[in-house]
Amino acid sequence: MGPMTDPDELLAGLDREQREVARALHGPVCVLAGAGTGKTRAITHRIAYGAATGAFQPNQVLAVTFTARAAGEMRGRLRGLGAAAVQARTFHSAALRQLQYFWPQTVGGPAPRILESKIPLVAEAASACRIKTDRAALRDLASEIEWCKSTQTAPEDYDSAVAKAQRVPPREAAEVSRVYAAYEEHKRDRGFIDFEDVLLLTIGVLDSRPDVADQVRAQYRHFVVDEYQDVNPLQQRLLEQWLGQRDSLCVVGDASQTIYSFTGATPEYLLGFPDRYKDATVIRLVRDYRSTPQVVGVANALLAAIPRDTPAGRRAARARLELVAQRHAGPPVGYTEYPDEAAEAEGVAESIKKLIDRGARPAEIAVLFRINAQSEVYEQALADRGVPYVVRGVERFFDRPEVRQAVLLLRGAARSGGTSDSAAAGGAAGAGEETDDGLAATVRAVLSGSGWSPKAPAGSGRAREQWESLAALAALAEEYAVGHPRAGLADFVRELEERAAVQHAPVVDGVTLASLHSAKGLEWDAVHLVGLTEGLLPITYAETDEQIEEERRLLYVGVTRARETLQLSWALARAPGGRPSRRPSRFLDSLREAKAAMTEAGAGGVVRRGSGRGPQEQGKSKRTGPVRCRVCGKALIEAVDRKLGRCADCPSDLDQALFQRLRDWRLEQAAEQSVPAYVVFTDATLTAIAEIRPADRAGLAKIPGVGTAKLDRYADQVLTILTGSAPAPDEESQDPEGGADGEDIGASA
Repeated sequence: MGPMTDPDELLAGLDREQREVARALHGPVCVLAGAGTGKTRAITHRIAYGAATGAFQPNQVLAVTFTARAAGEMRGRLRGLGAAAVQARTFHSAALRQLQYFWPQTVGGPAPRILESKIPLVAEAASACRIKTDRAALRDLASEIEWCKSTQTAPEDYDSAVAKAQRVPPREAAEVSRVYAAYEEHKRDRGFIDFEDVLLLTIGVLDSRPDVADQVRAQYRHFVVDEYQDVNPLQQRLLEQWLGQRDSLCVVGDASQTIYSFTGATPEYLLGFPDRYKDATVIRLVRDYRSTPQVVGVANALLAAIPRDTPAGRRAARARLELVAQRHAGPPVGYTEYPDEAAEAEGVAESIKKLIDRGARPAEIAVLFRINAQSEVYEQALADRGVPYVVRGVERFFDRPEVRQAVLLLRGAARSGGTSDSAAAGGAAGAGEETDDGLAATVRAVLSGSGWSPKAPAGSGRAREQWESLAALAALAEEYAVGHPRAGLADFVRELEERAAVQHAPVVDGVTLASLHSAKGLEWDAVHLVGLTEGLLPITYAETDEQIEEERRLLYVGVTRARETLQLSWALARAPGGRPSRRPSRFLDSLREAKAAMTEAGAGGVVRRGSGRGPQEQGKSKRTGPVRCRVCGKALIEAVDRKLGRCADCPSDLDQALFQRLRDWRLEQAAEQSVPAYVVFTDATLTAIAEIRPADRAGLAKIPGVGTAKLDRYADQVLTILTGSAPAPDEESQDPEGGADGEDIGASA
C-alpha cells in the first residue's frame, strides 16, 4: 500500500505499548522487547508513522540489524507501510556501502577486496608460526581473531584481554597472539580486508575526515538499531560515529537473549542506555503473541530461577522481562528421558512423523541442539522415516553450487528469451506438472535442466540436498508469481539477485535441524529441544557464573522459538547399552518445580521417563536392552548396524537372489504409492530380512525397521516372497516390543 493520508490508521493494529513505541519519535528511545512481543512490528510502524507525520524524511532513516534475513524482512514490512525509501541494512552492509563510496576520494583507487573466509589465511599464518592445526583448530582460531577485532584487541594485548574477560582461549594465549599477528600481516600483503576491517576502516574514515562524516550525518539523521543486546564494541563505536552529537536513536533488544558474547557482543550497551541518555524514553513490550501459555510458562520459569547470589545472576535478573501470553492454551509441554542418544533421535523422529501425518508442514517443525555435531543422528532418524529435512547454518543458500548454477541458467533463459512461457509449460507438463503457461512452470522447466524433478530422490545424501535447494527455488517462483501476477522470468531473476545480495534465502519445506545459536530470530509451530544434559547445556567449558547464565539464555532462546508444541528431551547414555552416566541439565530443575503450578493453571506438562520412544508413545512396553549383533553379540551403536542386526564387518549370509526379489517388490510398492523406495523399507532393513529370512509375522516384527504399521501393510507380501507361498495365519501378529512404524524396537539378541 502507499503512504496513508491519516497517519493514525497506521496505529490501529498495535497494542498499547506498541503504539507508545510508534509515537515516541523524538529523542533517545529504548525498547525492551521480550521474545514474541512484536518488536519488529512496533519499530517498523514507528518509522512509517514518523514518515507519515513528517517527523522523519524516509531517505534520512537508517535501520540497522544483525542478519541479512532480518534486514530483508524489515525492508519488506516498510514497503508495505509506505516507507520503501528507508534503508534497512546490517552493520556490515551499511558500512561497506559507505566505505566503497568514499574510498576513492579519501584513500584513492579501488576499495580493497573482502576476504570471504578467514580460514585459508589463518592456516597460512599458523603454518608460518610452525603451529600445527586441524580444521577444527582453524575454525577456533578464526573465531578468536574475530573476537579480538570486534573488541578492538591488538595481538600484543591478547593475553591480558582474555584474562580480563575470563575467556578460555582455544590454545595457549601466546600462540593465538602470534597467529593473529601473522594473519594480519598475510592479509595486508595480499591486499585483502576482512569483515571486521570494513567496520574499522569506515570508523577510521569518519574519524579522520570531518567532511566525510558531515556528508554521512547529513544523509542519515535518524537511527534504529534492532537486537541491540548483540552489539559489540566495534559496532557501538561505528554507531557513535554515525550519530555524532545527535540523539535521534531508537534501540530495541532483550538482554535475556544475549547469546553471542563469544563474538564480543555485550548487553551492557542496552542495559546502560538510560544511564547514557538521561532523558531516554524506556518502553517495555511483554505481551507474547507468538507462543501458547504453556510455552510462555516454561520460558518465564527458566528466567525466574536465575540465582541472585552472584553479580552475573543479579544483572540477569534485573534484565528479565516477564512475558504475558496472549494466545489460547495449547498442548502441554513434553519432557522425555531416553536411555541413549539413538533412542532419543528415534523417539523425536517418530514424534515428528506423527505431526506430519496429522497435517503439520515439515517447514514448521524444528529440532534444536547445542552443537552441530548432534545433527547427524537426527538426520539419519528422519531419513529412515522419509521425513524431509534441512540443516541450517552449514552453507549459505545462494553460495551452494547447485543454486549458483540454477540462477545462471535462469538468467540466461531470461536474457535469451529462448524459454517461452508456453514452451516452459509444455516442458513442465512433460515432467508430470501442470500446463499453466505461467512463471512457475517456466522456472520449473529451466530447473529441470539442473536436476530438479517433481519427486525427491531417495536417501539423505548430497543428491537429496541438491534437490531440496532446487525445490526451494521452484517453490519461491510459485510464491512470487502469486504476489506478482504479471511478472516474467526476468523479474524473478532480479528478485533472486536482490535476495542473493542480502542472503535472503527461501524457506525449504523440510524439518529444520539447527543449533540453538543459528535458530535465533526464527520460529516454528513445533520445536524439539534435544540433548538437554550436563556437559551439553550448559556446555562443558562454561565455567564462570556469566558463562553459565549465557547457557541459560541459550535455552531460553530455544524455548521461545516454539509457537504451539514444545518437547524437551535428554538421554542418559551416549550409546545403546552404555552406562547411564549423564545427568539431565540443571536448567530442567526449575522447570520441574514450576510444572505443578503451571499444570494447575493449565500451562504445564508432564514429565515422562524411560520410554525410549517419542513423547506420544507412552503405554507401550519399554526397551528390553541394547540392540546386539546376532553374530558377535556386541552392542550396536551405529544406526545402520542396528538396522542390519549385526556389525557391518561381521560375516553376512545374505541370499542375493532373495534380496533382489525384495528390492523389485519394494520398487513396485514405491511406484504404486508415489513415494521414494526407502519409505517402504530401507536397504538395511531389506538386507536384514534377506539374511534372517523370518518364517512368520512374529519373526518379521523383530527386525529393526519393521514396526506395527509396516507389519500390517506389508507382512503378507514379504512373507510370500520369503516362503514362496501364502503365509499361514499367525496369532502373534503384533510387534512384541510395541515398536512404531519404522522405529528401531531395540530387541535384545
